[in-house]
Order: sequence, then structure tokens, then C-alpha cells
Amino acid sequence: MDSQELQAWLRLTLSPGVGNETARKLLAVFGSAQAVFEQSSATLRQLGSDKLASALQTEPAALAVQLQGTLEWLQASDDRQVVTLGDAAYPPELLDIENPPLMLYMLGALVNSTQPATKTTAVKLAIVGSRNPTPQGEANARQFARALAGAGLCVVSGLALGIDGAAHDGAMLGGGDTIAVVGTGLDRVYPKKNLPLAYRIARQGMIISEFALGTPPLMANFPRRNRIISGLSRGTLVVEAALQSGSLITARLAAEQGKEVFAIPGSIHSPQSRGCHALIKQGAKLVEVAQDVLQELNLPITAPSAGAGDTAVQQRPDAPLLAAMGFDAVSLDALQARCGLDTAHLQAKLLELELSGQVVRLPGGLFQRMAIG
Repeated sequence: MDSQELQAWLRLTLSPGVGNETARKLLAVFGSAQAVFEQSSATLRQLGSDKLASALQTEPAALAVQLQGTLEWLQASDDRQVVTLGDAAYPPELLDIENPPLMLYMLGALVNSTQPATKTTAVKLAIVGSRNPTPQGEANARQFARALAGAGLCVVSGLALGIDGAAHDGAMLGGGDTIAVVGTGLDRVYPKKNLPLAYRIARQGMIISEFALGTPPLMANFPRRNRIISGLSRGTLVVEAALQSGSLITARLAAEQGKEVFAIPGSIHSPQSRGCHALIKQGAKLVEVAQDVLQELNLPITAPSAGAGDTAVQQRPDAPLLAAMGFDAVSLDALQARCGLDTAHLQAKLLELELSGQVVRLPGGLFQRMAIG
């Protein structure tokens, strides 16, 4: 894309009152962003209002700065790209969704991938969930992403704290690709805590945004980016989510787009499981192991087991204590009543299990057993 074409696209997106829908209508009539700005006021008024014609014929104040910044950003590295609606490099999956983004900014190793299957045709699966997951939920996200990436899927998520971050991490640990769809400009990382993760994704996968460089983390942009997460993917797996979670927005969008929706069940006592349980009641596929996802997507079942717990637990010397714990959070007093161990012995065993990663200590003096996938 040359600078004149880029300028026209930026002007189209920056013009006040010209949203995606209006812009698509203009593009359908005139054929290109540059052609839109070659039209007379009379022609533009015939397609819209005087206000629209005036907006299109007035250059946005921020255009020159935005153009210069975008050109400098693109020239800084060969792993950066801007694609527009209709470009050959535009993700074909997004052409079928409602309100496809006009422009996409892309950053990362997959931008110039020499493996077409990795870049364009690999089956993509969204994995999303709570920003404040339980330890088990975060472990599930990492384990499922690792197993599914190992089976050849590309994991798509939103670079948020919690489940999103664990999903990206798990995909890379599994040797697969991952795509992060973000709600800011690509010259910013939000949340800052995920800056190291963003660098890893850029080296191994790709980060995508529809928002212009310099766009801060505005609240309204995050639900908006969810349609891209679900739109890129063949299905969406919700690992943990409260009833008001933004992950349920992604799941709803996936269903509206005709995509598969998967959900991992959890404890009936956990608020972080209620969103998943609601999805399952509404028809989402209940998932216990990674193979459940592959089977539903009609893909070869080559993934190692993820989820379902450790089937070898009955052979461990600590099996009776783990069995007494169950998988819900439990207090020391309640666990002592179940297993009959004296306090000192029980605390020593719990410390051993914590150090081995089989049990986690939760706020409020509670303990929870971790399923090992």
C-alpha cells in the first residue's frame, strides 16, 4: 500500500460521523477509499446528508500526524503491516461477520510467514475467560491451549490478564501459533503487566488491532474487539467466566456468527463457573478434554490429554487426602473433619502438596486441589 492509499483509508476512518457501515457503502459505490474523496459535494449528498458530504470534504485535523506516525511505524520493521477491507491479505474469515473492520494493523512473526497454512488456513480457536480466574481455571486454559496448539490449531485470544494470557502462553508452550486481538493501538500494550507476553507473541505469533496507532485502552473498545476474536475462529472455548463476564459477549458473537461455542464446567459453588454453566444450558458444547473440541470441529484427534484430571491419583500415597478434598475449595477444619488427621500432620501434608503443585492455598484460609492434565 502506498502512502496516498494509506492516507485515504486513514481519512475515511478518521472522518467524524463516518462509521464502518457508511464507509462500506461508500466503498461499494466508488470502489476505493481514494475514489471517495474524489467525488463532488453534490454526488456525496445524493448518497447521504449534507453533514456527511461536509465531513468527507473536510480533512481531519489529526490526519497528517496519524499518516506520518503510521508510515514511520511500518518502516521500523518488516514484521508490520496494515491491511484494508478488500486486500488480498485481509483475513477471509472476517469478511463474513457483521461489521468487519475497515483496517487491521498487524504485528509479529506471522505477518511475513512463509508457511501459508500457518498464516491463513490453520484452524483457529478462540480461548477466552475471566481476568480473575481461579488457579484451576488458569491451569485449564494453559493446558487446553497447549494441547490444542500441539494438534495444529492456532489459539486466538485478547491479551487480557487471566485466562487470555494463560491461553497465549499455553499455545506457545505447545509449539503452536497464537494471535492476540487487542483493544488499543499496536504501539501500546494493555495491561502493562502483559508486556513481556506481548513481546513473546510478536516473536512467535501475531498481534492484531483495528484501532489506529496511539489509541489508548478505552473501555468501549474491548467489547468491540471481541467480534474479531470470534470472527477469526472456527469456535470459541470459554474456560471460566462469571455471569457478567465480557467472555460471554465473545461467546454470543460466536453463536451469532454460526461458530461453535464450547465451555468447561466447574464447581457449582464457584462464581467463576456460572457463566460457563449458563452457556452449557443454552447449548454450548460441554468440554472435559481437548479431544472434545477436535471431535466437534471434525479434526484429527492427535492432541495429548488436557483436562479431565490425573487418572493416576489412586496410586499415590496421598490419594486419600486428595480424595477427601474433592475439587471445591475447602477449609482446614472441614478437611480435618473429613480425613481425621491431626492438625500438625494435615498441615505438613498440605504443604507438601502445595510445593508439588497439587494443591493451592486460596484467600480466607481455604485450600483447593488442582487437577493435573
